[in-house]
Amino acid sequence: MKLSLIIPMYNESAIIAETAKTYFQYLSSHFEDFELIFVDDGSTDDCAARVEALRLPCVQVLRYTPNQGKGNAVKTGMLAATGDVRMFLDADVAYGTEVIGRAAALFAEHPEADLVIGSRPLHPEGYAGYTLLRKLASETYIKVLNVTGGFRLSDSQCGCKAYRGPVAELIFARTETKGFAFDFETILWAQKLGCGIVEMPVKIINHRASKVHVFRDTFRMLKELRAIKKRVMKE
Repeated sequence: MKLSLIIPMYNESAIIAETAKTYFQYLSSHFEDFELIFVDDGSTDDCAARVEALRLPCVQVLRYTPNQGKGNAVKTGMLAATGDVRMFLDADVAYGTEVIGRAAALFAEHPEADLVIGSRPLHPEGYAGYTLLRKLASETYIKVLNVTGGFRLSDSQCGCKAYRGPVAELIFARTETKGFAFDFETILWAQKLGCGIVEMPVKIINHRASKVHVFRDTFRMLKELRAIKKRVMKE
């Protein structure tokens, strides 16, 4: 099995070299066949050059300008990847590296699974390290968006998702959402295509300030979600 790991990045020069080394070390010690793809989402710093300067085998950097959004970066990586399993994680290694092997194992354990989706609520320590306010805001944010979207998943917004290669191509060839709401569109397409979904309990290991502004982004994403649902239902 070949595993592709996609890392979207935007102005991550302060951490990206260490991130690349961390992911590469895990992949090279656990998988015989893998690729690590960094997608530079129109950064204005030198994060892409810092990854390239490491000259790590099986690592590539894709670039485009201007900045488009995380959804576009993940889509670019997914469609460029060649792995039997294609996974995306964040540049800050928020969920650690163990989740990579766990996701790959779940595909082997569940032949019916087309997607493996990380879930913080399903892990007993999923919100460990969160302030009470941030935990309540995150849980409310997910619940409001999931109810509106009609999802039954416990954590649609977790930045830890993996797809079987052919399914990734089917889904991401159809997606149009470039921002944070892309997660919803991929799930809607997965449901529309009859894909099997398995949730995997995860917890945040490395904390940093979220780039999501809960109140502002919730209203924006609710608007985007309505447009996404309308578009997917028309197909």
